[in-house]
Amino acid sequence: MACYANYCARAAKLEETMATQPRKLFEDVGEGAKTAPAPGGIDGGRKPARQAIRIWLTLMFFMVMAMIVIGGLTRLTDSGLSITEWRPLSGALPPMTQAAWEAEFAKYQQIPQFHLLNADMTVDSFKFIFWWEWSHRQLGRALGLVWALGFIGFWVAKRIPPGWTGRLFSVGVLIGIQGAVGWWMVHSGLQDGMVAVASYRLATHLGLAFLTLGVMWWFFLLLARTGSDLRVAGRAQERPLFTIATVLVALTLLQILLGALVAGIDAGRSFPTWPLMGDSFFPPEPFSLIPGWRNFFENEGTVQFVHRSVAYLLFVVGLFVWWKTRRSPFSRTRFAANIVLAVMLVQVALGIITVVHASPLELAILHQFGAVGLWMAAINLRYLARYPVADSLRG
Repeated sequence: MACYANYCARAAKLEETMATQPRKLFEDVGEGAKTAPAPGGIDGGRKPARQAIRIWLTLMFFMVMAMIVIGGLTRLTDSGLSITEWRPLSGALPPMTQAAWEAEFAKYQQIPQFHLLNADMTVDSFKFIFWWEWSHRQLGRALGLVWALGFIGFWVAKRIPPGWTGRLFSVGVLIGIQGAVGWWMVHSGLQDGMVAVASYRLATHLGLAFLTLGVMWWFFLLLARTGSDLRVAGRAQERPLFTIATVLVALTLLQILLGALVAGIDAGRSFPTWPLMGDSFFPPEPFSLIPGWRNFFENEGTVQFVHRSVAYLLFVVGLFVWWKTRRSPFSRTRFAANIVLAVMLVQVALGIITVVHASPLELAILHQFGAVGLWMAAINLRYLARYPVADSLRG
């Protein structure tokens, strides 16, 4: 009885306290309350700016795409050697006076391309090729500036997601290397007997541009979901599909490099027939150059034949990937494979039309756009094979 009396006394006191000092609903999370940070400390500080970083990557992605197109036009108009010096900072300003234009033209008159191809060129006609190359380089400078401002801004504000600082910094490294490789490429065309840049250096330059594009696209896809979401999705990875999608990505990059070799020696304007090369499936004299390895870089027939052959192989692999993906339980993965097949069919048609018309400027650029589309589609399929998106139960 004594215990029961003590219990009643404590209950009455508690009731009196609550009546005189009522507590607010959800007071523990109300204004002024102290709460412990979430596990991992992510919510304890400023939230990562995933969407802002994706927008930044998107801007740089389109800038690289523009550089690829302008670079292709620069090559097809033989404008790449119009600027004979590498001046990353001072070269940002074009000639402002007639005297400055005369001085720039005088530098161009010292290289073999002028003497062997453009000996009758005037200052006014020189301006046409100068503006193409200057625009290409200027866009590269702008790309580097956009990366630097974005990276430093996100880093200082501490808005970069955990584990992403090194990845985003690597984008800047690729951009910097690309600039150096660009000059390495141009320098090859300034040597005695050269009227264009070395084709293998052109392929390196273009391949690095597509690699940078692919890295940005991959990071863009990863940032669409949090790390925990990706870990959960990774448990459903379709390993066989991921493997063959990786092969498709690698083969696509190889074909892009071979396309650069074709453009580097204007091989696309030779043998404007399909499916034969002239009167035969094989080009005439495919190993006429000594030593033999030079034929894979300098022999127009051999270079175009290799490009065609890898295109056939890529198409077969693409069909196989599409056929295997039909059994995927994830609708978005199946849709991604359909996109790959559709882009590939368009690219094949563009390739055939381009070659039978001897690679006119407009078709060549469209074919290059097709390569970008196929590259993105293949990477997207690889991403979804690695991190599939589960279908909604309602859907």
